Amino acid sequence: MTISNVPVSPIVLGAMSFGTRIDEETSFALLDRFTERGGVWIDTADCYSFWASPTGHGGASEEVIGRWLAARPGMRERVRISTKVGAEPLWPGSWPQHRSGLSPRAIRAASEGSLRRLGIDVIDLLWLHQEDRAVTIEETVEGLAALTAEGTVLRVGASNHPAWRVERARAHARAIGSLPIDAFQLNSTYLRVRPGTRPPGVEHPFGVLSDEQRDFATENGLETWAYTPLLSGAYDDPRKEIPEVYDHPGSAARLATLTAIAGERGLGRGQVVLAWQLAHGIRPILGSSKVEQLDAAMDAASLALDPDELARLDAPA
Repeated sequence: MTISNVPVSPIVLGAMSFGTRIDEETSFALLDRFTERGGVWIDTADCYSFWASPTGHGGASEEVIGRWLAARPGMRERVRISTKVGAEPLWPGSWPQHRSGLSPRAIRAASEGSLRRLGIDVIDLLWLHQEDRAVTIEETVEGLAALTAEGTVLRVGASNHPAWRVERARAHARAIGSLPIDAFQLNSTYLRVRPGTRPPGVEHPFGVLSDEQRDFATENGLETWAYTPLLSGAYDDPRKEIPEVYDHPGSAARLATLTAIAGERGLGRGQVVLAWQLAHGIRPILGSSKVEQLDAAMDAASLALDPDELARLDAPA
């Protein structure tokens, strides 16, 4: 598939900071460049970014994307929109104890709000943002089933969920003749955290891609999307430190291999990380704040690591 003779990119554009940390002009420039380079999937959430908003609520990111779509006639047919529901604070300062959750009523209200802010009729992929054990997963699935049945949601995915709960959701969807979850979104990068730890910003107990989740996704044909794949630039920016949770002997060995291959290829370490993820069927989500950062990341999508390089990167540390 191509768009205007440009090959489609597997990279996803993360829009979390649009309208808050990233102003509208820059957001539009990133969206324009992303689509020029063959980008298709744009990822956001109804709660982005409540922590950076003066209102204490999300919605700014979806609103910016909606204004961009309105200003670019025909663009809606070229891009796919993924958004998430379930993590919006019920009132400012109430997260994570009090959030919208994943009851059928909450899912419908949240999706209707997203459709309105985005200015679209259909959500291409709706994610359950984080698990909600206040309701059964079967109730949540039935809420999703109502949306897919009426055609306002085309696909459903799960972010920050344990594998067993996703499998229960898929089983119930099949039992009631609905579309099952077909995508996983989790934190993932080349380095691995120490057991029992989570990276900064990952508040969800099941938010970091584990071997079990990865095996489950592979065996069941689920797409895997990775957020924060570049550690917010720490692989290449000497001003940024790699988070302390990655500080262990295994990381030292993996970083040495990553640095060596990047040097041999004349690439940034982050570019090699993205190429490694893509080679393993993981779709990286890039939250770039500058066009040149986005370009460098999208260049990585065309890189092919040879079998020897992959074997070196995959070698247990």
